[in-house]
Amino acid sequence: MLNKLLSFDFFKRRREYGVVFLRLIIGAFILYGVQDNAFSFHEMQKFATFLAARSVPLPLFSAFLSAYTQMLCGLSILFGAGVRLAAIPFIINFIAAIVIAHRGDTFAGMFPALLMICAGLFFLFHGAGKLSIDEWLEQRQQEGRPSGAAL
Repeated sequence: MLNKLLSFDFFKRRREYGVVFLRLIIGAFILYGVQDNAFSFHEMQKFATFLAARSVPLPLFSAFLSAYTQMLCGLSILFGAGVRLAAIPFIINFIAAIVIAHRGDTFAGMFPALLMICAGLFFLFHGAGKLSIDEWLEQRQQEGRPSGAAL
């Protein structure tokens, strides 16, 4: 009995659902963190001033690009829609965050951005997983394929 409990069979059989929890927390974290810039021009200007102080070219444009990239990628990850494609600008955005905002920072200070890069890499390699729009679209596509068709 104890061996059966310690084998974690229940969880092993449902391992594909683990990505759902990752998508929910990463998507929510990104949306929570970017909503102030996305919905307030005053906050966006403050972000642009921050970028200008770090010699980022076109700071207001760069602020909009970063904030709305994060928002779109956060929504994509949260709902599992186009996750692999969204992972690419997501990773690039957080590499830029480390180079621009966390230069000289401690590991702990960089950790949230590093975690987002790792999450982006996970989604790039793994995809959205279960309970996602991507999975639903893939199932619909497979249902429409004649049997014996090449994958």
